[in-house]
Amino acid sequence: MRALVVDDSKAMRMIIGRTVKGLGYEVAEGCNGLEALERLKDSGPFDVALVDWNMPEMNGYEFICAVRADAVYSDMKIVMVTTEAEMSQVIKALEAGANEYIMKPFTKEMIQEKLQMLGLD
Repeated sequence: MRALVVDDSKAMRMIIGRTVKGLGYEVAEGCNGLEALERLKDSGPFDVALVDWNMPEMNGYEFICAVRADAVYSDMKIVMVTTEAEMSQVIKALEAGANEYIMKPFTKEMIQEKLQMLGLD
């Protein structure tokens, strides 16, 4: 299983990466949506992408829209992991193609539960 962790915070990428590695995933990282799209082009679809909303150059919402516009990635699961707590933002992300939504701060159990809900654990 492969996970792509996309967050402009190096510390957050490390925390999320360590969490999913502990669940048996091979992890790649991107510091924004553009870098994450490059990772996808280089190595093909991941099983799941865990994506922050607020990032420079290309934010998480724009990343979701770009990924969902390409049928190659139609089976890839996307989980927003963000501080954006407004219901309108949650709905916007889900309508764009996110499969799940996790609010920061989160626990390892929250991530594991969402991955299980997506059939990935």
